[in-house]
Amino acid sequence: YAPRTIRTAYGFGTTGGSTQTIAVVDAYGAPTVTSNLASFSTQFTLPPCTAANGCFTKVSQTGGTSYPRATSGWALEQSLDVEWAHALAPKAHVLLVEASTASFTNLLAAVDYAAGRAHFVSMSWGGTEFSTETAYDSHFTAKGVSYFAAAGDTASAVIYPSASPDVVSVGGTTLTLTTSGSWASESAWSTAGGGCSRYESAASAQKAYPTYDQAGATCSGKRATPDISLDANPSTGVPVYDTERLSTGLSGWIQVGGTSASTVMIAAHAAETAAPVNATVVYGSSLKVYDVVKGSNGHPCEKGYDLCTGVGSWNTAVGTSGSSSTSPTSGSLSLTWNATTAPTMTAGSTAELAVSAAPSSSTAPSSVSVTLSSNSA
Repeated sequence: YAPRTIRTAYGFGTTGGSTQTIAVVDAYGAPTVTSNLASFSTQFTLPPCTAANGCFTKVSQTGGTSYPRATSGWALEQSLDVEWAHALAPKAHVLLVEASTASFTNLLAAVDYAAGRAHFVSMSWGGTEFSTETAYDSHFTAKGVSYFAAAGDTASAVIYPSASPDVVSVGGTTLTLTTSGSWASESAWSTAGGGCSRYESAASAQKAYPTYDQAGATCSGKRATPDISLDANPSTGVPVYDTERLSTGLSGWIQVGGTSASTVMIAAHAAETAAPVNATVVYGSSLKVYDVVKGSNGHPCEKGYDLCTGVGSWNTAVGTSGSSSTSPTSGSLSLTWNATTAPTMTAGSTAELAVSAAPSSSTAPSSVSVTLSSNSA
């Protein structure tokens, strides 16, 4: 789905965000991310986004220009993040912060740097929960900053920092379009993450949600993920341009999905509206959401809040405002960052890449032709 298609399907605009900054936090280096963004912008007739015009900035985790070594998996993640941040908030400034490694220590240092310079922070990564994780929630409490984290691409699983109550956890759906390209229906993406945290307590706004008892009875007051969702199924994914060749040999236009994609798209839409988004907003009455009631990620999608898609998808086209909304009657790259248990927050992350190959021509990918898998540190 091209940027215009996503914007139309979800009713997203492109006129706001000129005073907003989206910070994308990723690990390692991506030497071609700037040129990739330029090619992506040209392909989809987006405004140029460069350092020269003040739209795009790339820094290390300390704000410098001595960048980390590159890895192909993280480089593709960076291209996905900056391209789709710009695609859905073309007037916003995009700040890419590259952590030195994929350790939580470095990634959270990059988050701290980003939070001091951005209104919205997108984190398309995470790792296995660990018993001392609550001690690190303070990294997501900067005043006036909205934090978004991927719920993960393993069905029914809960990852950190998505589990932090100070973060908006973003899950995944499968978006189906009409023949004319408008929204037709939405269901669960079957392998999207979601469940009850082992260690985190639910935010008061989540506890107070009118239909939260459907999940709350299971979570017993613990944090439930996700909060909100957007298209993430690699089969209904988005085009990304990346010339950094993957270990599989793929480069150029690649069809991408996963909660990596839905996370940055949610963050970009928040920036485009120039409105903070946190638990109070998600579980309040200001967002228009489509209550996804079809499908399962191991947890069934039900009316109201569920561990499948949270409150549903953020959809200003067909969604309903208010916490008691009901469903309208009308009817890859999958990136999962699995860190080993790490009480000291120093373990590295690994990327499991399920890539949908695309034509290597100048046009954006239009179909899935083959699925490949690889793992890289």
